[in-house]
Amino acid sequence: MSTDEFDRDLGRLAGALGDPTRRGIYLTVRSSEAPMTAALIAQLFAIHPNVARHHIDRLVAEGYLQVSDRPAARPTGAGRPPRSFEATDTDVGVAYPTRRLDLLAKLLVRVVERLAPSEAARVAEEVGREYGEELAGDMGLSAGHDFPEALAEVARVMTGAGFEITADAAQRQLVRGHCPFGRPGAIGHSNIMCHLDQGIVEGLMHAAGAGADELVITSRRHLGQSCFHS
Repeated sequence: MSTDEFDRDLGRLAGALGDPTRRGIYLTVRSSEAPMTAALIAQLFAIHPNVARHHIDRLVAEGYLQVSDRPAARPTGAGRPPRSFEATDTDVGVAYPTRRLDLLAKLLVRVVERLAPSEAARVAEEVGREYGEELAGDMGLSAGHDFPEALAEVARVMTGAGFEITADAAQRQLVRGHCPFGRPGAIGHSNIMCHLDQGIVEGLMHAAGAGADELVITSRRHLGQSCFHS
């Protein structure tokens, strides 16, 4: 890929998905089994329907969403059904071979290895908590939720940030699919990754006005095996 092609693709991607709310809407629609209406999206993201339609129109114009002919996720009763939307097959990846993020990750791992295990875990959790609080602000997560609501909001925000995760309020847990950091064991520091996860969730739960006591993160592939207990 040439530099001009990279700049063009990156500019297009940033214009369509650079806004945190718009990115969250796209990821939510993409992960939904059924098409979603603008009204449902507005409800999920606590935004005005006109704002939701603005984001949807932009995503449709850029080719990331399309009007669907399948039933919406929540039928709205009698009358003509509202338009619903689903994700297209547009690739959202941008590759630039000269960037060595894998090398950066390896060097950062070497930095972690210079710290005592307890100190590395503490720093990872602290960094994760700070990021969780920043992410909450970017995605419009506010306080005032009870535990089940907070759990659902945290799952929504984390989905918008690229995590594949769902809420199970009955079990007081978040169930994770893939991790955006890759396979933790691959870099030999799964414990650090768990503390980073824990910090992110704690920061988000705090922003939602609920504690993370007894909250558990489990993997969809290994149900029953928890990442952490707060």
